[in-house]
Amino acid sequence: MLLYNVTVNVEASIEEDWLQWMKEEHIPMVLNTGLFSGYRFGRLLVEEEVGITYSIQYEASDLESFRLYEQLYADELRRTTTQKYGSKIVAFRTLLDVFDQK
Repeated sequence: MLLYNVTVNVEASIEEDWLQWMKEEHIPMVLNTGLFSGYRFGRLLVEEEVGITYSIQYEASDLESFRLYEQLYADELRRTTTQKYGSKIVAFRTLLDVFDQK
């Protein structure tokens, strides 16, 4: 299994709006691609100088599913996010190979 991890730092002034949008719109759009089987969504328990940091981890069964997501959907979803929140959020993405799951 692969975890596509998106770490996002959010300005406090938009946090509530962003959380609602993520839960009601963005995460469902990602899952509706059919390329991820589930997700985890949480807040990092660290003190930040600026903003609040969250992690969204989408579960993919294989690398091909992730690559297909990147080719077909990622650019448009990122563009939608940028249009809505601009520089009030900063995101970085990583891909994790999970080899032992209990």
